[in-house]
Amino acid sequence: MSGTSRGPLRKSFVSNGPSFVCVPGLVHRYPDRVLFLVTDFCSTYCRYCTRSRMVNNGKGLPFDRGQWEKAIAYIENSPAVRDVILSGGDPLTLSDEILEWLLSRLRKIRHVEFLRIGTKAPVVLPQRITPALTRMLKRYHPLWISIHFTHPDELTPETTLACDRLADAGIPLGSQTVLLSGINDDLDTMKRLMHGLLKIRVKPYYLYQCDPILGSSHFRTPVGKGLEIIRGLRGYTTGYAVPSYVIDAPGGGGKIPLLPEYIVGRDGDDLLLKNYEGNTYRYPDPGDWIGADRPYNATSRCTGEGGRA
Repeated sequence: MSGTSRGPLRKSFVSNGPSFVCVPGLVHRYPDRVLFLVTDFCSTYCRYCTRSRMVNNGKGLPFDRGQWEKAIAYIENSPAVRDVILSGGDPLTLSDEILEWLLSRLRKIRHVEFLRIGTKAPVVLPQRITPALTRMLKRYHPLWISIHFTHPDELTPETTLACDRLADAGIPLGSQTVLLSGINDDLDTMKRLMHGLLKIRVKPYYLYQCDPILGSSHFRTPVGKGLEIIRGLRGYTTGYAVPSYVIDAPGGGGKIPLLPEYIVGRDGDDLLLKNYEGNTYRYPDPGDWIGADRPYNATSRCTGEGGRA
């Protein structure tokens, strides 16, 4: 399906299938967390953004305290919600005062244990990460920030300083990266990005398959390309540098993780596993159902002992 078409897949993706919008601006897709859309304004606009049809188009919600109060009331009355993700748009385009009002209201809800912010500001507007902002943010721990990174060229001195300020404030940082054709869809580029992120104290978190967004077909890669990159990272570098590769499933299916196939099959009570080098090993796993029968008569290369790193 072309990202420029209006075929059934694009329609199913845009419609998001069943509605998880409990009140306008609040998405309750997963049992214990909600996505709180607090603005439709961004510090930059990405052609491949999964919400590109919604941001700054003049047709969205009135993002004001009246609307936020409705979302907060839903969270207050939903004791299963432990985790609130502030997104949009980009929450860091809000002023410190407004952002603190939101965080303080959410922190007063006893069953809300974690707060998260999704942003690209440290990359495209690093001057936004001021000492005053970080002093304010650290008052609302546990607070996590997910930063949208695309390419190692974004790891500038200014971005490094912004991430240093956040990390020094005790805020755990994670990255979210979209796999883009011609931009970061080769192993060398992705490895440089992941290593560079670790050096500025950002943990690679998600690698997203590019969504079938209208106008995005030139950015999209085969899923096999993403699996190839994960295969080239896993085992060849530290596990801290390996993000979870996911598809945000059309029709409201949510994030579905994708992995290269490491389970080869079974031989009796042994599970047959393939490591990053392509070698097959036995693992004693009597009576389990994982792995289809596949006799393996060669001598195992594994003695049951191995290094962990």
